[in-house]
Amino acid sequence: GQPPANPTWPGGVSAGQGVWPGGNPSQPACLFFSRITLDLSTANDIAFHFNPRFNESGSKVIVRNSRVGKKWGKEERALQHFPFVQGQPFEIKILCTNREFKVAVNNSHLLEFKHRITDLISINRLNIHNDLSLDNRSSIKHFKQI
Repeated sequence: GQPPANPTWPGGVSAGQGVWPGGNPSQPACLFFSRITLDLSTANDIAFHFNPRFNESGSKVIVRNSRVGKKWGKEERALQHFPFVQGQPFEIKILCTNREFKVAVNNSHLLEFKHRITDLISINRLNIHNDLSLDNRSSIKHFKQI
């Protein structure tokens, strides 16, 4: 489908020039996991690495990063809220604006990640690693650049 004319991010924040990957999905993916990694990638680089960790030295963190030219950048870890519960379903939305990726979990804005790869049209892959189960309502839409 086509992205909404004036998309609104969860919490009423304006999404500006952003688009939902694949438009505005009518059936979001509901997932169960103990550890998961989402990578939005180009042919050779990782534009956005999203990695929730339930137990890293006793802490819950969400590591965000990028890998350009086979080199990882500086990790971003600071976060006020860890929205995931092991074994519980969740819905994740990733919005790509001209400046950043915005992530919402369970219809609540969670974080932004500034683009380190600015050729946005080259970001054309979604890789999902580690534990993942899709329920019967799930749909994963392809990344669409407009």
